[in-house]
Amino acid sequence: MTGTIHDNPTPWIADHIRRFEETGGHPRPGMADLLLTTRGRKSGLLRRTALAYVRDGDAYVLTASNAGADRHPAWYLNLLATPEVTLQVGAATFTATARPATAAESARLWPAVVAAMPSYAAYRTATTREIPLVLVTPLGRTA
Repeated sequence: MTGTIHDNPTPWIADHIRRFEETGGHPRPGMADLLLTTRGRKSGLLRRTALAYVRDGDAYVLTASNAGADRHPAWYLNLLATPEVTLQVGAATFTATARPATAAESARLWPAVVAAMPSYAAYRTATTREIPLVLVTPLGRTA
């Protein structure tokens, strides 16, 4: 993905992205964080956000919680439209393909997601929408 990257303008997320860059990809000790860049489904611009993740084999598992809001986060809608994304994990940056987890995968992975980030359990009860999990796999691998 080439072009100018536009960081998430939400102040606490922009701060998280800044800390990620300042710390070489380790803004929160003990937490697994990454930067996700998607292509805007409406604007076509590159959009970057910071997210926590868990691993499932080669895949990075992302949670489209939007802090329990009743709407999906923009990054999730963007990757549904264009599943090719860029991830930065630590100092490594690579192209990957994203897809929503199946119902069976979500049921299997949800306990690991909550164990890594307990606030996701509260987000799930705060909304009536199903909080999607997303599997992001580096190109050349399958999930």
